[in-house]
Amino acid sequence: MVRAMVRLGGLLLVVACSKPPAQQGQADAPDPPLQDASIDGPLTMLDCYHHLFPFFMSSELDYDQFSPTINSECAGTNHQQIDGIQRVVFLGDSVTTGSPPTPTNDFYRSRLADFLVTRFGLQAPDTLWKSVNPLTGQAATQESGDFASCAKWGARADDLMRDKTQVEDCMPESTRGKHTLVIMTVGGNDISKIAQAGGEGASTEEVWQMAHDSIDLTRQAIDWMRTPGRFPNGIDIVFNTMHEYTDGTGDTSSCLVASQAYKPWANPQVLRDIVLWMNEQHVKMAVETRTDLVFLLENFCGHGFHNDDPASPCYRGPNTSRWLDATCIHPNPEGHGELAKLFEKVISE
Repeated sequence: MVRAMVRLGGLLLVVACSKPPAQQGQADAPDPPLQDASIDGPLTMLDCYHHLFPFFMSSELDYDQFSPTINSECAGTNHQQIDGIQRVVFLGDSVTTGSPPTPTNDFYRSRLADFLVTRFGLQAPDTLWKSVNPLTGQAATQESGDFASCAKWGARADDLMRDKTQVEDCMPESTRGKHTLVIMTVGGNDISKIAQAGGEGASTEEVWQMAHDSIDLTRQAIDWMRTPGRFPNGIDIVFNTMHEYTDGTGDTSSCLVASQAYKPWANPQVLRDIVLWMNEQHVKMAVETRTDLVFLLENFCGHGFHNDDPASPCYRGPNTSRWLDATCIHPNPEGHGELAKLFEKVISE
């Protein structure tokens, strides 16, 4: 047994390996399917790391400290029995809204809507709802069929309820009698703002306060939606951990757009700690509010801009596809499809 120090999602991990990490040009055989693994007791995130990556990982990303119930396919958590949905609301940022050059029908929001129509017998949204208005960064129309979308390009946690009103705009009182499913991606633009601020000289105290504000604002929005009696027939919520594009290498130059967007930090360790903490807090939030999230960070790692690098800690083997487009952070059509599948798995279980 050897131990190696690597990074996942820019975060330091201690990896326990049965043999040394693969040399350049070599790839480990993937682990067997999770259902074939010998697991004693409830599925843990540590089990999922073993399933998702070539090497078993003992991670500083300690989700298991919060005792989440894990989806059987490691797609996310499994705290809700999601059934009887009458209305679906999409909130959050550009990952949810969708963005060029990915075609409209390939947005995960569009693909997931088609799945939900079939699963719950909902009235389908029209083509206009599935498209995006490039002038506003929002869906071309907010409401269609049994679906609503208030997600917007560049949105952060403060746009859910404090500075903007995504939550209440898409869930006016007249709609709250319907059993509602909320889907959102949130937090990526908060990390981007923190990264920019730190590179421009913000103090450690200031950037940590920004991180705490993001978590507090996300929690406030979820608490508001989960307030007893506000949705008398029920509300289910599925959100996310936050992905990155370097496949755990920390190589910010691997994608041109991002490499030109941020200045380096005087102490990069601070940003690493913030990202680690924010992802853990999203999991804690899901556990405490009995909502769910998809493991976006974990499932996308290895499909970023080091997808063909056997030395990267998230390497999944030869011919692994990239799921991000040239903007560095937005999914490409395949990535949107995979993200839709993650939400489908969490919703269905």
